[in-house]
This record gives sequence, structure tokens and C-alpha cells, in this order.
Amino acid sequence: MVRGIALFGVMAINVATVFRVSIFERFLPDGLDGTWLDRALYSILMVGIDLKAFALFSLLFGVGLAIQFDHLSAGSRRTALLVRRLAFLMLIGAAHLVLIWNGDILFEYAIAGFVVLPFLFCRLRILTFVGSALLAVFLVASFLPEIASMPSRAWMTQNVAEATRIYGSGDFAEVLAFRVHELPAFLPLHVFMFPRTVALMLIGAAAWRADLFRTGSRAKQCLPLVAVIGLLAGGGLAVSQENGWLRLGWRAELSLERLSTVLLACGYGATIVWATNKARARKMLEWAAPIGRMAFTNYLMQSVIFGWVFYGYGLGLFGKLGVATALAIGIGVYILQVIFSAYWLQRFLYGPVEWLWRSAMYGTRQPLWRT
Repeated sequence: MVRGIALFGVMAINVATVFRVSIFERFLPDGLDGTWLDRALYSILMVGIDLKAFALFSLLFGVGLAIQFDHLSAGSRRTALLVRRLAFLMLIGAAHLVLIWNGDILFEYAIAGFVVLPFLFCRLRILTFVGSALLAVFLVASFLPEIASMPSRAWMTQNVAEATRIYGSGDFAEVLAFRVHELPAFLPLHVFMFPRTVALMLIGAAAWRADLFRTGSRAKQCLPLVAVIGLLAGGGLAVSQENGWLRLGWRAELSLERLSTVLLACGYGATIVWATNKARARKMLEWAAPIGRMAFTNYLMQSVIFGWVFYGYGLGLFGKLGVATALAIGIGVYILQVIFSAYWLQRFLYGPVEWLWRSAMYGTRQPLWRT
């Protein structure tokens, strides 16, 4: 359920800021135009969802990796299976990155998974310490020397204009060539986020090991407190920064922005997990479980659909829609995916890509049909 809801946040940000227009437009002054509704929705997305949904996914990826590790029998085979699992994810991520959409996150998650894997052999306190330390480094990284710098404003201005022309009217070959041309400029974005990705995966694994998801455990009783602190503190920081209420140096503001993102992601996750233990709330959230179980399939499906909607080899709507219209299209696609996922899982054990992933991991064809 948490993963299904997080996928909505990922979809909303992707369709509004990466598929609709060039991602580099957000880094330019006065990059957003449109109606008052477009500006209002954009502000809501930036305050409440941007980067938070991805942070929540990183936590969930760590939880999933720890579940796989703990449920497999000990020995060299366990490591080999998980290495194959991550290698398949990296392969699909690379194909997705080059052939479909250069905003892919799967490739980075696979690399981060390889970094996290050795720590799964460690005790809970080691997982918690390393994850927390790496997260602290990420939060104060604005005060450290830059490892990779963003492209210049002149380059981004020119790239936005070229992206609007090529993505909006180019055929598949032209779009593919420009997508590959843009890849080096995406690298700093991944470099900035990579420590956070690894840190949150480690913390997610630690949360699983601490029995945070086990009914009646002492750790699970902390969920309401985590939810309140995350939502109030994280939301307060995010709103203050969006409205310019905090007057600090840009380095301190960047650190607080990163802190608010992590706090809100933890707050969202704790709120949903806590709510699923209440019968009435759980019933209201059950719709999110099927799409969450098929998150891999649905994430790739969104890229294919939005690529056809916005790029020149399809409807060519890139750079032509406001935030509200693009978000409405995204919500429509998401609703159809909710329906499709529920229908599919009534007949099959796994989503199609999840089934391929599982089969690649075990090196043999896995059962798919429900008996």
C-alpha cells in the first residue's frame, strides 16, 4: 500500500516536471508560466511531493532488499541470488534510461543496492549507524566541496529550447539521440542524490530488522510519533522555505530543504503503515496494494505511455501543456493502472515485469498463473 501511494507521488512529479517540459527548466529563473492553477499545483507538488516520493521509495527499496535477504537461506546462494536480482534491475534500468526516458531511477537504485548488500550481513546497530551517518553527510554536503557541478545557466537555457523543439516534434531516432546527448547533464543530479539513496535504503533495512512492520512489536508503537514529527517538522520546514520565511545562507537553506524532504518521507511512510493497522483506514487504502505489488511494471508502463503522449513520435505535447492538464493526464493513467493491476493480480501471481525479475533472479521460469 505504501509503495502504491508512493508511486502516485513519483508519477505526479515526473509528469509535471520531466515529461511535460525539460527538467532543467525548473533550475532557471521564471521557468514556470501558466495559469494561477498551474502555479498553485506546482507549488503544492514542490512542497509536498517533490523528492519526498523518491525518498520514500528509497526507504521501501531497502525494506524489500532486507526482506529478500532475511527470507533466503543463508549461504553463498543467497548472495548470488540477490546479485542476480540487482543485475537484472541494472539491465532494465539501463535500457529504460537510454531507450525510453532519461529520468530513470532504476539504474541508480541497482548501484545503490550493490552498495547496501554487504551491510545486510551486519547487525541492526551497524545498519542504523552507517545509514544515519551517511544521511548526516548528505544533509551537510552543501557545506562540503562540490563533487559534481550542474551545467551553466546558459547551457540549460539553450538545452530547454532544444528539448522543446526535438522532444515535441522529433521522430523516435531524433528523440533517442537527444536523450543520449542529455545524459551527462543528468549525472550531477544523481551524484547529489546517491548518498541519500544509499542512506535511506540502509535505514529502510534497519526498520525491517527492528520489527517496525511486525504487529505488536515495541518498535511499531513508535509509528504515531514518527508520523507526527515527520509531518509537522518536515512540512513546516518545506512551507517556510517555499514562502521565503527562512532567511539563511543558501548552504544552510539547502541543508534544511534536504532535512525536510527526509522528514516528510518518513512521516508519510509512518502514517500509511500506522493507518493500515486500523481496520477502517486499511479498507480505505486497499486499492493501493495491487498497484504497489506491480510498481516495477507500472513505473515502466508510465514511461512508455507518457513518452507517447509528450514526445514527437506520439502526440507531441511536450512543452505545450500546463501543470494542471499534464497532472490530469497523469492521474487518469494512474487510475487505469490501479484498475489494471487489480484485474491482473486476480489471475496472476506477479506483475509481468516482476515475474521476469523473479525468474531472472532464480535462473528458472517461475509460476505465473494462479491455480
